[in-house]
Amino acid sequence: MLYRLVRALAAALCYTILRMEVRGAENVPASGPLVVAANHVSYVDPVALGAACPRPIFYMAKLELFRIPLLGPLIRALGAYPVERGKGDIAAIRSSLRQLEEGHAIGIFPEGTRNLRGDARVQTGVALLASLGNAPVVPAFVRGGDRAKRFGKLRVAFGEPLRLGEGQTGKASREDLAKWADMIMARIRALGEKLPDGD
Repeated sequence: MLYRLVRALAAALCYTILRMEVRGAENVPASGPLVVAANHVSYVDPVALGAACPRPIFYMAKLELFRIPLLGPLIRALGAYPVERGKGDIAAIRSSLRQLEEGHAIGIFPEGTRNLRGDARVQTGVALLASLGNAPVVPAFVRGGDRAKRFGKLRVAFGEPLRLGEGQTGKASREDLAKWADMIMARIRALGEKLPDGD
């Protein structure tokens, strides 16, 4: 109930004030476990993705955010769960897999942090979770979040779902995960190349 209310408010803000345009929403599976993987340039990105996606997205968020009064309890109530970045947080991985097991969609930023230039090293966690959770990955690109303070135009694009290691038997190797993570990031960047820039 709270998620629907907050999402409705966020969508109203994004569509009216930030004039958000959404492409490819039909690529998002309506049900079942799902990983939505996107670029990350602004704190607006999770809000824009959540407003644009036709189904709820639950996020892994850095631990520090949960210590902020009001914000911490709010994002926890919205289904976010903490991760200690740079530590291979087992609890966060388990929380992510639990969400996938329950048929939910989780949102991940494979670059691991906000990155304006789009050239950060890609983390393999996105591929690991998709592989262990047997979930397709929908690449997504958000453009304009860094201009939200100036009420610049927001654009969100969702790509076609990817199935990692389809037909492969046995556990994925580190090389597999690295290859898949690079492939996911390449799809994300390709979406960005097709989105217009500017207002």
